[in-house]
Amino acid sequence: VQLQASGGGLVQTGDSLRLSCTVSGLTFGSYTMGWFRQAPGKEREFVSSIRWSDSSTVYGDSVKGRFTISRDNARNTVYLQMNALKPEDTARYCCAAAFRTFNAYQASAYRYWGQGTLVTVSS
Repeated sequence: VQLQASGGGLVQTGDSLRLSCTVSGLTFGSYTMGWFRQAPGKEREFVSSIRWSDSSTVYGDSVKGRFTISRDNARNTVYLQMNALKPEDTARYCCAAAFRTFNAYQASAYRYWGQGTLVTVSS
């Protein structure tokens, strides 16, 4: 199983980025997909998830209204559109896959993880 995240980079406050995570080696449509982030010296933080069954979404409080998660089951890919970026969004963003789970905000629910992509937002 591989989860390959891409799309990170260095941007300025207020800019937008779209992260992608392409998955191989599992039945993508049976997995809830999540994004987590971890900044240096901080704990891992739940960002967003999208459910396998009905594509319902959940967002962490710090990104609500700015980030949008989506998925394309035909492409085995999950996206994270990030708008109005702030310096506090700076982190490594990792995608993860959880088999048919509904408690999507808990990291422990996710079995498969990617290496992530680095997002840096300058002030």
